[in-house]
Amino acid sequence: MNKEAFIKELTKLNINLTKEQLNQLDTYYHLLVEENKKYNLTAITEEKDVYLKHFYDSLTIVKGIKLTNQYLCDIGTGAGFPGMVLKIAFPELKIDLLDATNKKCEFLKMVIDKLNLKDINVINARCEEYALTTREKYDLVTSRAVAPLKHLLEYSIPLLKINGTFISLKSNLKEEMENIDNYYQKLFLSDEKIIKFKLPYEESNRTLYIINKKRTTPSVYPRTYSQIKKKAI
Repeated sequence: MNKEAFIKELTKLNINLTKEQLNQLDTYYHLLVEENKKYNLTAITEEKDVYLKHFYDSLTIVKGIKLTNQYLCDIGTGAGFPGMVLKIAFPELKIDLLDATNKKCEFLKMVIDKLNLKDINVINARCEEYALTTREKYDLVTSRAVAPLKHLLEYSIPLLKINGTFISLKSNLKEEMENIDNYYQKLFLSDEKIIKFKLPYEESNRTLYIINKKRTTPSVYPRTYSQIKKKAI
């Protein structure tokens, strides 16, 4: 996907970026490629692929939710997907980028500085540890290609305000949805929405998984990583 095609496809999502925002994405891309030479940030480095599989893919979140001035936490953000892209496209969002890898966090801080972005912070922590002390803070929690859905729910739901929304960007969810009802009951979740579509040009499968939090999360969640990995709720 070249830049012209990127702009055209975004209009179908009702996203119209300014020249400044497009320049920010271009700077972001070049920083990503340059820093990727020093340490692994992404396996995708060709410009056309980054614009399709990272930038455009991150913005498909608008198929499932309207973004305004919410407070958002992007867990396991890595090189900033979708969180950094969302901040560029929707500057009114307040965003915390959460990742356990220090080098990736340092990269994100550099991008924020270079682009002069405001109301966006980088937090170097593991999701399950961060959620032990950060409760009911965010309107939205996002994740993209981070962990199995059941793990993500246990990490993320404590972070959400009551009536907040968790959104996971996945390729395919079929196997991950098996025996998930217990998570809905114990984490007080409802109004599940699943949106399936294909990326333009390459036609790869994508799924948006969206669910809302209805009550305060019990203090026993999240469990430790070893407990989460070993046994389902």
